Amino acid sequence: MKWRNTLILAVIALAGVAYFRFFEMKRPSTEEARRQAQNVVNFDRSKIDGIVIQNGDQKIQIRRRENKWRLETPIKDQADGALVENLLSDLETWQKEGTIAAKDIDTDKSKLTEYGLNNPKLKLKLLGRDKPPEILFGKDAALEGKMYVRFQNSKETFLATQSVKKDIDKKPDEFRDRKLTDVTAAQVRRVTLKTPAGEMELDKKGEHWDILKPLRARADDGKVSDLISQITSARIQQFIADDRGDLRPYGLAEPRGSITLYDQEQKKDQKVELGDSIKVFGREDKGQTLQIGTVPEKEKDQVYVRFGLRGSVYTLPKKIEEILNTKPSDLRDSHLVRIDTNILDRITIDAPGKGKTVLARKDGNWTLVTRNNAPADPGAVRRLIDTLQNERVTRFVEDVASNLPKYGLDKPQIELTFSSFASENTAETKAGEQPFAGIAFGKGDGDNVYARLTDEPFVVAVRRGLLGQISADPLQWQELSIFKFKPEQIHRLSVTAEKELSLERDQTNQWQWLKGSGQINEANLQSLLKTLSALHAVRWLGPTMPQHGFEKPQLVLAFTTSPDNKASHKLTIGVQNNDGTWCARVDGGEGAFEISNSDLNTLKLPVANQAIAPPSASPTATASPRPKQ
Repeated sequence: MKWRNTLILAVIALAGVAYFRFFEMKRPSTEEARRQAQNVVNFDRSKIDGIVIQNGDQKIQIRRRENKWRLETPIKDQADGALVENLLSDLETWQKEGTIAAKDIDTDKSKLTEYGLNNPKLKLKLLGRDKPPEILFGKDAALEGKMYVRFQNSKETFLATQSVKKDIDKKPDEFRDRKLTDVTAAQVRRVTLKTPAGEMELDKKGEHWDILKPLRARADDGKVSDLISQITSARIQQFIADDRGDLRPYGLAEPRGSITLYDQEQKKDQKVELGDSIKVFGREDKGQTLQIGTVPEKEKDQVYVRFGLRGSVYTLPKKIEEILNTKPSDLRDSHLVRIDTNILDRITIDAPGKGKTVLARKDGNWTLVTRNNAPADPGAVRRLIDTLQNERVTRFVEDVASNLPKYGLDKPQIELTFSSFASENTAETKAGEQPFAGIAFGKGDGDNVYARLTDEPFVVAVRRGLLGQISADPLQWQELSIFKFKPEQIHRLSVTAEKELSLERDQTNQWQWLKGSGQINEANLQSLLKTLSALHAVRWLGPTMPQHGFEKPQLVLAFTTSPDNKASHKLTIGVQNNDGTWCARVDGGEGAFEISNSDLNTLKLPVANQAIAPPSASPTATASPRPKQ
């Protein structure tokens, strides 16, 4: 039977643990219990879904709807959520400053009247599960900042601060949210705008805005965001009237324009209007409708507005009228092109008669496809992309490109194509190159040149200087690394300036003269080798030309990178350019490039110590023998 006794004891122990866990642990600690005992009222704010304030004959009711606070009585409107949450916070931390027991009140029946608690004007009721009793607010106490309060159906009276009274002793309008709408600019996905100039429609795809009406064009993301922010950040100045009355006194019977915002949920009927009479069908129209009317006679810095979702007439700062002057050209994106660098894999530069250059991205690096995938200069590619993305058109020439020969766009002088590339078929893409943007450049016109995006019907003008930054020569796109060695890999070195000097490593890896004499300057030699072995060009110049000065070079360096001296390299440096750089080329390489003046100075360091002549002996005076007498 011992096992049965053991089992019974184990069950009792487990039950005790369970009791402690689920009951005792839920009890407040001594400190917490002391704090709660000192609170005027204790409640769980997460269970509170309503507040009722009785202020004399005026009743204010606020309810939580879909996690938002709304005024239900005496007006229906959006409540100031921050103000309501602040009230709940003050209630949670509202402390008793003193207590007058119910038996003391019963002893002197006039006490409740003295404290203003017999039939108080101001009352507060919380709604929800486990709600506390209604709170009654009496008179101010003799102590500064204190007042008398009690609960309904209780004569026990407390002395407390006036903080909660100040939170609720307000007019209904003071509980209304002065922020026009709780929709944020980031949530808006579509906009329609009606102004005296006509109707516009804008749509957001991904991170960018497009104009759909009155023409299809790219919109300026910043300007559209600013337009939307004027509505989403607008703050009400005055609450004027219910909007179900006569709107003519406010100029809202025939408003001047409208703007309709659609949020990220793509609710088709969601609207915000600044004018033009558009009907709102209660809950069927899930939007927010604002209308702009006339300017009040007294407040010239304000304007009457109607916000359909909230069902009232307000005033906003007169600055809101600026959106009524918006024209399509004001919101049009003046950037030449949008390039999605996340999907960009290839750039094709095609200049008729000059060949085609194809730059491809692979594993984060850029290569020249048209030069057997030789490494390309990533900095030059990045500069091209940045230049094109930051380039703004100087003017919009035509919205319909009906006469391409007029602008030389039937036979462009240069074309750029931006593509993504897939090596094999997938569910989303097909294998091969998929162009997603292209630019054609036509005739010049003064300081400008005509251009057109291949997927847009417009002809635009851009600055002529832009073409000078787009080279169709593959040589210009080569990487800037001229040599990629380590200094210790150079085995033999020849330096020719005014005369030739040559050195070679011996079997002990020490440098010895082949042509030259004197002590070798090891520090200068190491600096020269370090610069030479990892030489970088400043930029590429293109094909070698006579003006580069290679026929009469300033300096020639030849070196080998193998003990048998078969892997040889030769660097020739010609004339200096206007910017201080020097023209250079490498035997076996194609094209000329520039090196910096500092690199040239290092390559010209003397590798032999200058011989120092020993000081000459100072002449000494000798006495002449006296002539014999």
